[in-house]
Amino acid sequence: MERESMEFDVVIVGAGPAGLSTACRLMQLAQEKEQELMVCVVEKGSEVGAHILSGAVFEPRALNELFPDWKEKGAPLNTPVIGDDIYLFNNENSGIKLPSFGVPKTMHNEGNYIVSMGNVCRWLAEQAEQLGVEIFPGFAAQEIIYNEDGSVGGIITGDMGLDVNGKPKDSFMPGMELKAKYTVFAEGCRGHLGKELIAKFNLDADKSPQHYGLGFKEIWDIDPAKHQEGLVVHSAGWPLDKHTGGGGYLYHAENNQVFVGLIVDLNYSNPHLSPFEEFQRYKHHPKISQYLEGGKRVAYGARAMAKGGFNSLPKMTMPGALLVGCDAGTINFAKIKGNHTAMKSGMLAAEAIATSLSSGDEGGKELTSYTQSYQDSWLYDELYNTRNFGPAMHKFGMFWGGAYNTLDQNFFGGKLPFNFKDERFDYAQLELAKDAMVINYAKPDNKLSFDRLSSVFLSNTNHEEDQPCHLKLADPSIPLTVNLEKYDEPAQRYCPAGVYEIQETEAGKKFVINAQNCIHCKTCDIKDPSQNITWVTPEGGGGPNYPNM
Repeated sequence: MERESMEFDVVIVGAGPAGLSTACRLMQLAQEKEQELMVCVVEKGSEVGAHILSGAVFEPRALNELFPDWKEKGAPLNTPVIGDDIYLFNNENSGIKLPSFGVPKTMHNEGNYIVSMGNVCRWLAEQAEQLGVEIFPGFAAQEIIYNEDGSVGGIITGDMGLDVNGKPKDSFMPGMELKAKYTVFAEGCRGHLGKELIAKFNLDADKSPQHYGLGFKEIWDIDPAKHQEGLVVHSAGWPLDKHTGGGGYLYHAENNQVFVGLIVDLNYSNPHLSPFEEFQRYKHHPKISQYLEGGKRVAYGARAMAKGGFNSLPKMTMPGALLVGCDAGTINFAKIKGNHTAMKSGMLAAEAIATSLSSGDEGGKELTSYTQSYQDSWLYDELYNTRNFGPAMHKFGMFWGGAYNTLDQNFFGGKLPFNFKDERFDYAQLELAKDAMVINYAKPDNKLSFDRLSSVFLSNTNHEEDQPCHLKLADPSIPLTVNLEKYDEPAQRYCPAGVYEIQETEAGKKFVINAQNCIHCKTCDIKDPSQNITWVTPEGGGGPNYPNM
């Protein structure tokens, strides 16, 4: 197929905090050196921010470096944190508020801001465009271009206008080749091209497996009398049992809104567990419901997050390309924060690329200088000093793991001479359904708790139905012959959008994929126990359209 082709110095895949910070820093350096650079960012969402979902309490450290005058430039950091309430929920009715000294310092939020990262990314995109970056929303990076020497040479955007069988419709438009001297992959957690690159270049050799959580978020308009702008609430314990990691949050943002959510670690073992239903239960706890009762839910979304940290971080360079942000897994889960670390990784990548290009580099090299600058940065120190946080919780459980982490972070700054590792893959943790406790979830009351389909409606998710399914099964028989028999097909429960279901038909059971419901969380790609599902990008512009998540 003949495709149009465009050439750039740098192509960046993904307009999240990592990708946009890469773009901004590149152009800042180009201006300083009076160097002409052609930089483009491709974004699969219908607009910048449409696919961004984050809690988010934002640490401005990287932003302070990227734009020291961000306040004057109008960055949407409007709600400074005024207090931290951290609870241990014993059951559905009670909770203990933990004293400050009993909580790891990484959980403290002085100097941070409650933000919509979707809006922060929209602002970053404005800064990038003012600096001369071209941003192409609505275009999904579908394939990687490899040069004859095996180096990465850019990407191909997805074809538009294919029917469900992959045949061109009247509206067919072939994807474009975007060639580059260097390509930066900033797709976010479990990016499908990043996944390909990690495997092709063996970037995760000698690393612990990446670990993941599934994060939920809703935005609520609440009674102004209950609103405490700037208050951050975190919790551990109920509704999750002692075998399931994770925790909840409720952030009082501006405009009488709260952001409420639950993170469920995807190494859970009970195949009957439904992360979505656990989140619905969470909102009924009195410490959470006291704010939500009488309010109105206005947005819903969910997204997988990488939480393996330092021990799971792959090599981030290969010939012609770099991995940044959550595509690599730079989140600091000890802080429950990844936006500042994603931004810093992108800025370091930009500096390595700009230095190389200014010396006359024609591209295709492996920029090992990026690795060195990462190791010399505060990003490395931050991730290294929290390397044991997740593994300690997995090894010792929430109580003793939490005690270790508090001791390590508060008194030793993360420098205790231990290096715990979790070498088990999340997808391999499920026990057989016949051996697991069945969980009976209550029906939603449609006041605090809701069903999947009404929730997906609030995510503004839309896909062209007559297009190839972007959820690929390596073996279509496995959902029924393996997963259903062994695990009661957990895709019915781990998916937060009702994409997967088992239907009873006259011919027997049928595995159905409702791909149009997909909110691009990537959980299926991660948690499927047979590793039979591969998530790839649908047509550009498809998926959720989050207004201010």
